[in-house]
Amino acid sequence: MSTHAWLHPEDTALIIIDMQNDFCHENGACGRAGIVDIPAFQACVRPIHDLTGQARASGVPVIFVQMTLDAGTTSQAWELQHTANGNPLRIVEKGSWGTELYGLEPKEGDYVVEKHRYSAFIGTNLDLMLRSLGCKSVVLTGVLTNVCVESTARDAFMLDYNVTLVEDACAGSSAEAHEMTLSNIAQYFGKVMKAGDVKAVWSELTAGAAVVNG
Repeated sequence: MSTHAWLHPEDTALIIIDMQNDFCHENGACGRAGIVDIPAFQACVRPIHDLTGQARASGVPVIFVQMTLDAGTTSQAWELQHTANGNPLRIVEKGSWGTELYGLEPKEGDYVVEKHRYSAFIGTNLDLMLRSLGCKSVVLTGVLTNVCVESTARDAFMLDYNVTLVEDACAGSSAEAHEMTLSNIAQYFGKVMKAGDVKAVWSELTAGAAVVNG
């Protein structure tokens, strides 16, 4: 399938994963714990912002995914895996500042999905939303490349979506982990592209449609 068909605006959604204060802000839970590369996470804001602008102009649905946790969604297994300095890592607690989006915000016509696990498909209505919107392809951005973004990419592929991971609009737990996920996705689960290349495809297809319709 050609890249233009793979990313056609009529069939594609842009998904922005976990760009939230607790992950991306220096005063968020991850920043305070010193467990992620905050500048790398913050560097994702500009390419994601540019992609959302082109997506909206091209009629591509924009879906923000926000992680939240509360007493009803925090399991023992989760707590055992998420610690900082030997203590449970209190992160993205529902209703807190930490769950709010960092540097980005939905606009009228965008969608918001709340999730409680790594994959945006687990325990959410994302699959139903995408199928209702007629989407066959997803473009994935956000953090962490090798955790929530990769988990979502894997599930998207298993649900028969065409997957594109935007390498400069994602950041991982380390540069090495980021690169390993890019390699894995490109080999087994979809395509890896840069934000500018995705924007160019959408812009070209939108301009071509305008000429035809004009």
